[in-house]
Amino acid sequence: MNQQLRGQIEAELDRHWIRLTLLAWVAVTIFYVWSDWNYVRWLSLGDTDDNMRLMQVRGLLAGQGWFDLTNYRLNPPTGFNIHWSRIVDLPIAGLILFFRLFTTNAWAERLACGIAPLIPLSITMVGIGATVRRLVHPLAWPLAVVFLLATSVTMLMYLPERIDHHGWQLAMLSLSVAGLCDPRALRGGVIVGLASAVSISIGLEMLPYAAMAGAILTLRWIWAGNGEGGEATRLAAYAISLAGGTAAGFAGFASNANYVLRCDALTPVYLSVMVAAGVLLFVLAWANPASRAVRLGCAVLAGAVIVAGFVHFFPQCLGRPEQVSPELQRNWLDNVREAKPIYKHPFRLAFPMAALPIVGVIGVAVGTWRARRTPTLLGWACVALFVTFATLMLLWQVRVAPAAQLMAIPGSVALAWLILPWLLNHRSMPVRVIGTVGGFLIVSGLFAGLIIKYLPVDRPNAYTRRVNLATSSCIRTTVLSKLDYYPAQTIFTFVDLGPRLITLTHHDAIAGPYHRNGDAILDVQHAFGGTPDRARAIMKRHGATLLLICPNAAESTNYRARNPGGFYDQLAHGTVPAWLTPLPLPKGSPLRLFRID
Repeated sequence: MNQQLRGQIEAELDRHWIRLTLLAWVAVTIFYVWSDWNYVRWLSLGDTDDNMRLMQVRGLLAGQGWFDLTNYRLNPPTGFNIHWSRIVDLPIAGLILFFRLFTTNAWAERLACGIAPLIPLSITMVGIGATVRRLVHPLAWPLAVVFLLATSVTMLMYLPERIDHHGWQLAMLSLSVAGLCDPRALRGGVIVGLASAVSISIGLEMLPYAAMAGAILTLRWIWAGNGEGGEATRLAAYAISLAGGTAAGFAGFASNANYVLRCDALTPVYLSVMVAAGVLLFVLAWANPASRAVRLGCAVLAGAVIVAGFVHFFPQCLGRPEQVSPELQRNWLDNVREAKPIYKHPFRLAFPMAALPIVGVIGVAVGTWRARRTPTLLGWACVALFVTFATLMLLWQVRVAPAAQLMAIPGSVALAWLILPWLLNHRSMPVRVIGTVGGFLIVSGLFAGLIIKYLPVDRPNAYTRRVNLATSSCIRTTVLSKLDYYPAQTIFTFVDLGPRLITLTHHDAIAGPYHRNGDAILDVQHAFGGTPDRARAIMKRHGATLLLICPNAAESTNYRARNPGGFYDQLAHGTVPAWLTPLPLPKGSPLRLFRID
């Protein structure tokens, strides 16, 4: 390739990078919808949250109030409120309304659930591309897109049918990272503030990252003041955007139930904190003391005021935000696998999750060191702090793995930009070929997934495979939809099966795995773990007329292990009380259905 043509290609890649990124996103979207078409066709919402999201959208389209997030199909007739917001409902509802113009409502829902998760991927690709352009090289963005698509956990949040809010929060996180290293102070501050506000308005899962982003911007201001890059301007823009954006998010999307002082969503608790933090940071930026030591002291004082105010006015939020009973925490929340630290997970799962974040930390450290005498040093330092924080969060909960992998991409791209050209231009052919492939696999984190396939470590045994098969078989559309042969009524079933049951059938259920549904969750646990008489009394109290179980499903193993000889354990051994009448289901169904007399 001659130099002139190469120069033209590089100029086009640089000038039109956003347009080309979005073009790549369109191609990726088409590919994923095509490759996962069976999931789209069968509405394979594998996660309980995805099912509840669709039920929330259905309620909105059926005329349920904008600020009423009660699901009346679980724990009828009163239902229960969920702690989400309507923000993520909007694109799904819009797609359903659009596709209704051309097809049935059932197909409109399937298509919407297949496409909606990929919409925030476009924002994520642009956000991560902007970061590597600013820190690594203007032409490094295609490599960032490739590394993003190669992530083992992050991309799971964008696949068809994954309609819950995690993809949107990751998209906001990618914008926050881009804003932290934005050379334009005003734009960078606004982007970080608004992205944090949107994420918090969606849910509190990313609150630690929003707090860290604010702390990093404050550190930028402490270090540079307004002399280098206008850091006071950046901090002021962030403060106004955070406070105003959070207030707008609360006014436009907070449900009626979130107007009380709860700790699990954007309620007056966190609205007060964000507005107060925004006001204090704006005052600091406006005053902008000339001395770095004075700026540090003012920032520490402002942080102390926020913490003291939170402790004084909202002491109920110093513990777990879910605010559930000790029994429910012990029997349920403490056993949620994704809420456990990474070192408590099998190596087979933990290693692929952690590989890319570790590479990313190494990469941002190298990038920061190499940028120590360049104008990008502050940007590199900010991203390095953020990436390191995200990786350390894995020691808290493994549910942060998608965010950790996403934020590792700038560092991994920096290493690739440094190592791969050297390997490609090496005079030895084996180094050029094998070395380049190996280098790419290492810096992209793909090596971990390949290695773990061949390591005889933590392979699932026969029992685990049987449980996994039963759990997945019982939630299939073709299995649960057969329950509609019976008239609509309330079915008593496992907590994890409730959301899927109400999504695919006309029946109601008792509980879903949501902490605001805590009393109903305990009722299900008490019924399956107690005596048959107690189980019948609980079922009758909830108005249930049918009992549905999935033998060997993961939740059922808990009841048998915790309560040997209890109601479910007796059912599992074939002892059926006289007040239960077995009902027929299609041949081969993994479910068992009973009438409650």
